[in-house]
Amino acid sequence: MRTIITLLAALLLGVTATNHAEAKLSRAEQAMIGDVEQQQERWIGLLERMVNQNSGSRNLDGVRKVGAMLTPEFEELGFEVTWIPQDEVNRGGHLVALHKGRKDRKRLLLIGHMDTVFEPDSPFQTFARRGSIAEGPGVEDDKGGVIVILSALHAMKSAGTLSGANIVVVLTGDEEDAGDPTSISRAELGKWAEWADAALDFEGLSIEDGKDMGVVARRSSYSWQLETSGKEGHSSGIFSKSAGEGAVFEMVRILARFRAELPEPNLTFNIGLLSGGSIATLDADGLRASAAGKTNIIPSTAIARGDIRTLSNAQTERVVAKMTAIVADHAPGTDAHIVFERGYPPMAPTDGNRALLAELNGVNADMGLERMEELDPLKRGAGDISFVAREIDGLVGLGAYGEGSHAPGETVDLDSIVKQAKRAAILMSRLARQPR
Repeated sequence: MRTIITLLAALLLGVTATNHAEAKLSRAEQAMIGDVEQQQERWIGLLERMVNQNSGSRNLDGVRKVGAMLTPEFEELGFEVTWIPQDEVNRGGHLVALHKGRKDRKRLLLIGHMDTVFEPDSPFQTFARRGSIAEGPGVEDDKGGVIVILSALHAMKSAGTLSGANIVVVLTGDEEDAGDPTSISRAELGKWAEWADAALDFEGLSIEDGKDMGVVARRSSYSWQLETSGKEGHSSGIFSKSAGEGAVFEMVRILARFRAELPEPNLTFNIGLLSGGSIATLDADGLRASAAGKTNIIPSTAIARGDIRTLSNAQTERVVAKMTAIVADHAPGTDAHIVFERGYPPMAPTDGNRALLAELNGVNADMGLERMEELDPLKRGAGDISFVAREIDGLVGLGAYGEGSHAPGETVDLDSIVKQAKRAAILMSRLARQPR
């Protein structure tokens, strides 16, 4: 009898907690939750079609076909859709969907991407569903995130909160391999950052120790290339005043100084490719190296390529200055120089970003969900929102949760799409009615 009473009490407590959470939501917000749940299978069907259409960043036609699938979905919601060609940087293009609301209300920029890391020659190509888990190329990163956007916007329209909202959706077609130069490939993002008051990034939800995390910062991703040269000659003369240390020893010495002198909080640096010998060359993309040499010849050239990831522009400038100074201090009889390629800038943690997370945690509280703490920036890679982070406040990780992104076997938790769409619909509705 005591066991039955205990179970009944627990059930009543659960019902009371649920009702208490629902009581904090407006009627429109409760309607949005209902719409997300009712439309779940429809959106999973669209996700399947998107995933089965290959849209590797270099598959320009595939990216355009995904954009063609999405265009009528946004138009049905009352958005004006524009396709932004990216032929100039050899990429498929971007989809921009604009919804104009009240002029005195806050403007939102929603960011996602249509491309994946899986090109047409990848063996991983198709969608498969096993209960609440789906597998497929880009199913979480970021086609699942695009579905979260659509589900949330549909719920807003159904509940009547979309009508006065100012929202622009920018879905890039090359997030995984940005067109060069980024001054062209990311110009559209920059344009809408000037228009908007806040940016919401719909890449994947971060979960740590079973808890949903809030992301208010992303680190940069810059590449560097270091070349050293020395005097080619017989190996018996190595280290002599006339012969010097050769290109490879000088390369190793510089890299060792990087390892010893650069470390600081929130910085990582990596060497991804290394080559040296009498001859050392790179291909045009800088992805493959070749070298030739003999054990009895002092090598005349060496090349290394790597990256640095920083949390702020100030940190980037500091680290670049340190690396440049180390390279300039090369050994006698050798030469060295380094160049940097600026890819994705950092998204520093700011008070404005944290204020957006506080807004999201207000939604979580009213939905009866746990508070989302800040994720360590070391655990989040670079992304498109970083290109607008200096202009407007932003929040990352509003997309679906999955595992194994960027690798065959990538999965998404379909239930996370529902949870994230509910969160996003309520958050966007609340933000969109705030005055500018």
